[in-house]
Amino acid sequence: MLLEKLVISWRKKESRHERQAERERLFLDNGSKVLEKLVATCNGKHTPIRSFSYEELRLETDNFDYHRVLHDHRMEYPTWYKGSLNNRTCSIKYENRGIETVVNDIAISAKVSAHKNVLKLVGCCLETQPPTLVYESADGILADRIYVIKDDGTRKECQPIAWQSRLKIAREIAHAVAYLHNAFSRPIIHRDINLENILLNQHDVPKLTGFWVSISIPEGETYVEDSLCGTAGYICPSYYATGRVTEKTDVYSFGMLLLEILTSQYPLDCRATSADDEGDPSFVNYLRTRAISEIVDPALMVDGSESGVIGREEQLQSVLQLALTCIDEDPEIRPTMIDVTEELRRIERFVS
Repeated sequence: MLLEKLVISWRKKESRHERQAERERLFLDNGSKVLEKLVATCNGKHTPIRSFSYEELRLETDNFDYHRVLHDHRMEYPTWYKGSLNNRTCSIKYENRGIETVVNDIAISAKVSAHKNVLKLVGCCLETQPPTLVYESADGILADRIYVIKDDGTRKECQPIAWQSRLKIAREIAHAVAYLHNAFSRPIIHRDINLENILLNQHDVPKLTGFWVSISIPEGETYVEDSLCGTAGYICPSYYATGRVTEKTDVYSFGMLLLEILTSQYPLDCRATSADDEGDPSFVNYLRTRAISEIVDPALMVDGSESGVIGREEQLQSVLQLALTCIDEDPEIRPTMIDVTEELRRIERFVS
C-alpha cells in the first residue's frame, strides 16, 4: 500500500513537471510570435502589455468557473470570463482559434487600445495554446442585451437596451471604426464587426474588440486582397466577388449591425414569412417593403421614457435609411465611417 502511494505521488509530480515544461515551451514559442507581430504591426509604438502566468489566470477566474462567464452560453468561441486582478476586475478571453489569428488579435488590440471605445488589452498569458488575452473590465456582450429572449422562449434577466442608448452605442462604435480607418498611415480594416464583438462596461459604454482577422491596407493603396473572413450575414458582397478588402468592407458590416440593432433580428434569420409576400424574401428586401413600425424591435416603439413617439419614429427611419445606404451593392455609394459617425450624431441630437 505504501509503495502504491509512492508511485501515485511520483506520477503526479512527474505530471506537474511535464505541464510546467510544456508551459515554458509555449511561453517561449508564443512569446517570439507575439513579439515579432507587435514589431511588424506597431513598430514599437503600442500600449505596453503585461505577461500573465496560467496560475494567475486560474486564480483570477476561480479555476475558470462557469459562473464567471460573461456571455450567453450559446457562443462557441471565444469564452469571456470575469476576472479579478489586484482587486480590480478584468475580462479574460479564451480563444479556440489558430495561433496566428490570436497573435494578430493581440497585435492589433495593442495598437488601437488608446481609443475609448476599443476594449483595452491589458496583457496576455503565453503559457496556453493559443495565448489567453486579458482586457479591461466589461460587464457583458451587446448581443445578449439586444436578444433578450432565450432559445426556450423565456426572457433573460437583463432588460433590452432602450433606443437612445442603442443610438449612442451605434455612434460610438462608428467613431471607433472611423478611428481604425483614419488614425494610422495604413488603415486598419476590422473585417468582423458584429454584435458579439462589442462589449459593454458597467455604464453601457461600448467597446469594440475581436481583431483576429483585421488587416491593414498598404500605404498609398485603397485595398488589399485576401481570403474571405468574417461572419455570415455581415460580409460585403463585393468582397465575396473580388477578394478585395477596403474601408467600405467595414461600412457594409456596420450597416448590417445597424439593422440588427434596429430590428433585434439576425440578418440570416429575418425573412419574409407571409404567403402573400412577393419578390426577393431577403433581409434587406423585407426591410425596404415594410413600415418602420413593422420592422423595428417592438420594445423600441413602446418605450415611453424616450423622446416623443413622432421624434423617435423619425430617428428610427433615419437610422434605417443610413443602414441601407451603408449596405448598398455599389461600394462607391456607401458613406465613409466618418460620414456615418456624423450622421448618427445628427440623428442622435434630433428630438421632437
